[in-house]
Amino acid sequence: MVYETLLREAFHNNLEVYERPMKLRIKGLYADDIIWINKHIQTRIEKGCILAEELGHHFTSAGDILDQEKVENRKQELRARAWAYEKLIPLSSFVQAHKQGIRNRYELADFLCVTEEFLESALERYIEKFGIKVTVGHHTICFEPLGVLEMFE
Repeated sequence: MVYETLLREAFHNNLEVYERPMKLRIKGLYADDIIWINKHIQTRIEKGCILAEELGHHFTSAGDILDQEKVENRKQELRARAWAYEKLIPLSSFVQAHKQGIRNRYELADFLCVTEEFLESALERYIEKFGIKVTVGHHTICFEPLGVLEMFE
């Protein structure tokens, strides 16, 4: 479902998305309003995570950033990934998962329709950004250990 939603978002932003066979180490590419997703990726969930990152490049990157030896290119790569994490795993989704009774990282990744690897990377990013916890409304999201605390009103 996430993949299809992101495909619609790409379409509404006048982006073309193609699935093409690529080298296995390349999962996706973005250039000139075109996104390529590696056709060899097995699941739509992983394709959704890749598409989110490539959309992140569209919204946050400029120029050719393939050379990751350059600091500015690595920064742009991180911005695109951060965009994807916030798109697919907004802070509010942790609260929603808590209310649905989600109890572990595997269930959380399944609930969010992301890979466990994508979830782990997002959690690392959120720790870098917020520290080990952040308050959202009447809830405190703890990233380490992972959990949600609900406060009394």
